[in-house]
Amino acid sequence: MYCVNCGVELKDSEKLCPLCGTMAFHPDLPPQNGEGPYPEYVEPKRRFNRFGTLFVLTFVFLIPSVIALLIDLKLNSAVIWSGYVIGGLTVCYTAFVLPFWFKRPNPVIFIPCVFVAAELFLLYINLATGGRWFLSLAFPIAGISGLLLTAVAALLKYLKRGKLYVFGGAFIALGGFSMLIEMFICVTFKLRFIFWSIYPLVACSLIGLLLILIAVCKPLRSSLDKRFFI
Repeated sequence: MYCVNCGVELKDSEKLCPLCGTMAFHPDLPPQNGEGPYPEYVEPKRRFNRFGTLFVLTFVFLIPSVIALLIDLKLNSAVIWSGYVIGGLTVCYTAFVLPFWFKRPNPVIFIPCVFVAAELFLLYINLATGGRWFLSLAFPIAGISGLLLTAVAALLKYLKRGKLYVFGGAFIALGGFSMLIEMFICVTFKLRFIFWSIYPLVACSLIGLLLILIAVCKPLRSSLDKRFFI
C-alpha cells in the first residue's frame, strides 16, 4: 500500500502516512489489519524512592529550625522566638511527613498524634507568653476536635457501609461542638454568651440530617448515585 499524496510505501496497519499525515485508506472502506511497522512504545516504570524523598523532606523541615535557633541564640542569647518556628514546623512535619515513613499509615493512629503535637505547641505558646487560656480554651477545643476526627476516621476505615450515616453524624456533632467553642471562649475571656453558635449548629444539623435522609431513602440514594456517582 502506498500513500496517495507522497507515494511512500505504507504498512497495512497504518492509518496515516508517517511522512505527510495523509489518510492511508479511503474513509468509506474499512482499514486492513496487519502487523505494525514498529513495536508499540511502552514507557518504563519509574521507581519512586520513598525513603530518599522523606529524608529530603526531613532536612527541609530541620534546616530552618536549626537556622532559626542559631539566629535567636546569636541575637538574644536565649530561645525567644525560635521556639514558635520550631514548634510550628514540628506540627507540620507530624501531620504531613511523619505518616509516610510507614508503608500503610493508619489515620486512626496519626490523627491523635497530630493533635497531641498541636496541644504541646499551644501549651508552649501559653507558657512562653504567660497566658491563661490553654486549659480553658486550647486544650478542650483541640482535644475534642481530635476525638471527633479520630472517631470519623475509625468509622470510615473499619465500616464497609454506612458512610453517609457517619458523615451525617459528624456534621451534627460539629454543630453541637460549635456551641462548646462559644462556651469555652466566653469562660476564658469572660465574655457574654451571645449565641452566635446557633447558626453553625442549625446549618450543620440540617446538612447532617439531609445526609442521613439520603442514606435512609434508598430510591433517593440510587437517583443521586446515578447523577453524581456518590
